[in-house]
Amino acid sequence: MSINKNSNQYTFAEASGVYADDPPTLFSRIMTKLYTLWACATYPFAATGRNLSLHYASEISRCVVTRMSLGNRVQVGKHTWLTLGMEGPHELKIIIEDNCQIGARCSITAKNNIHLDRGVILESDVLLMDHAHAYEDVTNPIKVQGPTPGGRIRIGEGCRIGRGAVILCDKGEVVLGQNCIVTPRAVVSRSFPPNSVISGNPARTVAQFNAPTVAAGPPATRRSAAELAKREE
Repeated sequence: MSINKNSNQYTFAEASGVYADDPPTLFSRIMTKLYTLWACATYPFAATGRNLSLHYASEISRCVVTRMSLGNRVQVGKHTWLTLGMEGPHELKIIIEDNCQIGARCSITAKNNIHLDRGVILESDVLLMDHAHAYEDVTNPIKVQGPTPGGRIRIGEGCRIGRGAVILCDKGEVVLGQNCIVTPRAVVSRSFPPNSVISGNPARTVAQFNAPTVAAGPPATRRSAAELAKREE
């Protein structure tokens, strides 16, 4: 039966709630699966876990993956860019632990070390960068001055980083404790304790919860952090 949206006639798929994938979506899934298998078989990652998903349009250079570790069930989205510097001692520079989700068009660029603990979610267009471009010498173009010494970034277990947020570390270490929420478009350049709701530019703590209080509190209390994050969008 043909679809007629202006009448009460529907196809069996509509009536039953069963829909086949659109051809572009099905094509993307097949290509992503094939690309993931090929990359895991041929790229010299320091470590790869099970059930990875690397979007076929993600940007991961073969020459840098020797210092990159991906855990189980990691998902890397479309046009996401993972890159790192090869100078310095041979150590892991990007570590993404189990069950992390990296949204579309994210950029993770490490000179020293960027570490995502288990269950971290990066929504689309997030930037993680553990260094900056030097610009102190006004007699030379910025592009020839190289990067700053930089620092290290660690994002704790269960954190969620909102769309378009930026986490930078020009020196020292930036650590987000577990279960932090970074609202969309926030710019984070310092550490925050666990269970923080982080917002603004420069970022600040706009709410703070103790894990037992959140778990035991009424529904309104448990929703407040998510509602606050949504209002920031």
